[in-house]
Amino acid sequence: MNAPRKARPVNDPAPHGSPPATSAPGTFTPEGSPPDVPPPSALTPDGSASAASPLGVFTPELLDRCISCGFCLPACPTYALTKEESSSPRGRITLMRALEEGTLPDNDLRLQEESSFCLGCRACETVCPAGVEYGALLEEWRDHQWQGTKRPLIVRLLMFAVDSRLRLWLLGLFRRHARTRPAPSGPHLMLGCFERALYPKVSRAARDLRPELAAPASQGCCGALHAHNGDSARGRELAVELGERLPGTIVTTSGGCAAHLASVLGRDRVKEFSEYLLEDLLLPAEAPSTPGRDRRGMNKDLPGRGKGLPGSLPRTGAALPGTGDGLPRTGDGLPGTGARIALQDSCHLRNGLGVWREPRTLLERLGEYVELPSAGTCCGAAGSYSLVRPKDSRKVLDAKLDEIEAAGVDYVAVVNPGCYRQLDQGLRRRRSSVRAVHLAELAADRAGRTNR
Repeated sequence: MNAPRKARPVNDPAPHGSPPATSAPGTFTPEGSPPDVPPPSALTPDGSASAASPLGVFTPELLDRCISCGFCLPACPTYALTKEESSSPRGRITLMRALEEGTLPDNDLRLQEESSFCLGCRACETVCPAGVEYGALLEEWRDHQWQGTKRPLIVRLLMFAVDSRLRLWLLGLFRRHARTRPAPSGPHLMLGCFERALYPKVSRAARDLRPELAAPASQGCCGALHAHNGDSARGRELAVELGERLPGTIVTTSGGCAAHLASVLGRDRVKEFSEYLLEDLLLPAEAPSTPGRDRRGMNKDLPGRGKGLPGSLPRTGAALPGTGDGLPRTGDGLPGTGARIALQDSCHLRNGLGVWREPRTLLERLGEYVELPSAGTCCGAAGSYSLVRPKDSRKVLDAKLDEIEAAGVDYVAVVNPGCYRQLDQGLRRRRSSVRAVHLAELAADRAGRTNR
């Protein structure tokens, strides 16, 4: 992808999340239903909105790739909520083209609203026959649209918190996350910025299973938060800095961080934890493959290597970290017996890196795995989205919680801290008996290697 273009100043739109003062055409309430935009048929033959000189907001090769076929609409969570064309990937690309060609001004409410309303889950990329890199387009859009005070306040505060290694160190100072000295050549465990404070047992569980992973507390942010919220240049800088401080393979328990790091450092440097665990556990013939074309230079194939694994990890009576209760234990430890476990995919891990078989392969060995129909769709966390747009986030989450409870599972496993927080809080609000748990915690418990 080309180097980021210099963002242009924008005028002040209406306050984010506030209803418009008038009912003038093109205005609407952000938490409501966005208006329609001109359909693709109303555009010029090449899909552009006018013949004006491009502003240079978007990389032309990325923007021109969309053929307006509409295959993305059924895959889009916000389109499913609204049934509005403007809230679909195709509709948003129409808006991007209108911005690029000057048909819509920077301060048009639709531009501000839809750049915020999009979850950024990249589900549209997996069904696009033209290979549109929508995630890259969304980053360029927010680089331009979310400048200064146009960026939501909560996002500015989060970005400030993680932009300094000292502040990150203080964030986890009184939390018992994994801590070791740096390793000269790796492998290293990446400590998630907020995961180290909110879910410190995840990194401890990862090291319980793989003690060779070094986890220095002085490491910084990977830059994913910046990249997804209007400062992709700083996001790349932070990723490069982290790669220099953590030589060798970087293993992460955060799917979103894995996708961003891989896009900057290269796929060979970055492993999501379930990938890393399986590489040493599976025989070559057992290694799950992830077919499909690469996106943004990422290799989606997971090579199998290692010395094999017995039919299942042993089960113990140890309490699952963070829950205070033991896992249900019935059966004899064979795959498919014991606790019923579902999975919530990480959107960027699945849609960006193509990693989705690996966590399922592990969970099938840890209990009775139950595939949720919506496991591969967004839970509404979407990084900072659940804080920026809590009402819309809950709308996305509610149907998923209904499905989880109806499935009769004991646990829903996650591979991303944002999904962890989203599902854990949602299930607790409902006083549900289902508990959210990170895959690393579950695997460590089943292996009898929890270090409380």
